[in-house]
Amino acid sequence: MAATASTPCARPTPLEEVEIDLLLEAVHRVGGVDFRDYARASLRRRIQSQLRAQKADTITHLLDKIVHDPLCMDRFVLGLSVNVSVMFRDPAFFRALRELVFPLLRPWPFLRIWLAGCSMGEEVYSLAIMLAEEGLISRCRIYATDINERALAKAREGIYALDLVQRYTQNYMLAGGTRSFSEYYTAAYGNAIFTPALRERVMFAKHNLVADGPFNEFSLILCRNVMIYFNRRLQDRVHHVLCDSLANFGVLGLGAREALPFTPLQNRYEALDAPHRLYRRVV
Repeated sequence: MAATASTPCARPTPLEEVEIDLLLEAVHRVGGVDFRDYARASLRRRIQSQLRAQKADTITHLLDKIVHDPLCMDRFVLGLSVNVSVMFRDPAFFRALRELVFPLLRPWPFLRIWLAGCSMGEEVYSLAIMLAEEGLISRCRIYATDINERALAKAREGIYALDLVQRYTQNYMLAGGTRSFSEYYTAAYGNAIFTPALRERVMFAKHNLVADGPFNEFSLILCRNVMIYFNRRLQDRVHHVLCDSLANFGVLGLGAREALPFTPLQNRYEALDAPHRLYRRVV
C-alpha cells in the first residue's frame, strides 16, 4: 500500500522505501538537487509534511506533481532544505567566535568567510554585525551560500518579522553585543528591515554541498546545523570540501550537534573550543 499523508513515517514499508527512492531520484534528475544521502528518518518526516502541504494523497502522487509542475518542485525543495533559524542562534558560540577566533584572524590582511547553508540569512546578519563591531567588516568578503534560491532571495532582503526581534536582541546581548541592537534595523509594517550596510560585504550565491566542490580559499568557514541531516558518507564528503576550502590556520565552525572527532580529517585540525565546535586547520 502506498504511503499517504496520514501514514506514520516511523515504520516505512518496503514499498514506501521504493517510493521515496523514486521521489528523490526524480528530484535529483529533474530539479537538480540531490537529497539521496540525507538522513532517512529526517527525510521521511519532511516528506510526510510535504504530502500535507502539497495536498498529495500518496508519495507517488507527490512525485507526479513535482515532476510536472515546477512550482511544486520549488516548494518541495524548499520544504526539504530550509531549516528554521534565529539570529545569534546559540549565543555562546558567537561569543566564542568574538573572543577566540576574531583575535586570531585580526592580523590577516583580508578575510574571506564562507557561511555554508545560510538558509534565510539570520546567521549572515549576525556575523556581519559582529564583524562590524570588531572593526573587521571593511576587509572581509562574506560568501553566503545555500542550496535553495528562494531561501537566498529571503536572505538578500534582510527582512524578518518584528515579533522575532525581542528574541534576537536577547541572543545578541548574550553573544557579547556592544551596541544597541536597534541600530541595525528599521521597524516598518510589522517587519524589522536590516540596514543595507550589513550586506555590502556579502555575496549570496547558490552552492550545493552535496554535489559542488570548493570555489575559493577561506579564513573562516561556518557550516552549522547542516550535516546533521546527512548520512555518514555524505558528511565525510562535505568535510573534505570544507577542509579543501580552508586556508592553513583558518577556522572551521560547526553546529552544536556536529563534531569533528572520528571524521577522516580530524588530524588536520586542532581544537580552539571543542564544546563550541570551533577548530583551526593546522595541516
